[in-house]
Amino acid sequence: MRITIFGASGGTGTQLVEQALAGGHHVTAVVRDPARLAIPAQSGLQVVTADVMDPASIVPAVTGADAVLTAAGPRGTGPTTVITDSVGSIAQAMSKAGTRRLLALSGSIVADDGESFFLRYVLKPVARRTFLRHVCADMRQAEAVIAGTDLDWTIVRPPALTDGAATGKFRMAVGQNLPRGFRVSRADLAACMLALIGDTATVRQHVAVAR
Repeated sequence: MRITIFGASGGTGTQLVEQALAGGHHVTAVVRDPARLAIPAQSGLQVVTADVMDPASIVPAVTGADAVLTAAGPRGTGPTTVITDSVGSIAQAMSKAGTRRLLALSGSIVADDGESFFLRYVLKPVARRTFLRHVCADMRQAEAVIAGTDLDWTIVRPPALTDGAATGKFRMAVGQNLPRGFRVSRADLAACMLALIGDTATVRQHVAVAR
């Protein structure tokens, strides 16, 4: 399978690239600075230097892809439109290239369905008003942009991310968050996203993933 990955030099993006290559896929990793990609050159890996915010520059990277995955996001918690702007650009490029399958990373902070009482009415409202207010707003707008396309999209909503090892024991839920879903490792998140590529039941759906 030919997979294009945006945000490939980040924590989750690195896991996506490594696991996709280990699975025998051909990977196109799109980065602004190749020096930040912590994966050595190898068979099956093509590194493309391009600005994800410029749709024209990324059309070649998504042309012919069986799936496009994006883990692009902000580096902090300040005001941001990185997620919204990047998914908008990716969607434009995919439409021009005729590429259909998109898996995009969002977060469980954007929705409450399926949550425990404590998370839904205590912790998450506080987080949305304070340190995660900008990121949450960006994720919600990005999801709206994706939902407005005619692509075969799946939006993945993890909780807090860790750098733990892959366990293969993650849980998933379609259309709602997971009870007691406090965290998941980036390795398990990447495994989940790759597994969802061929899952037609999750097309145009929101999928929660947690440990």
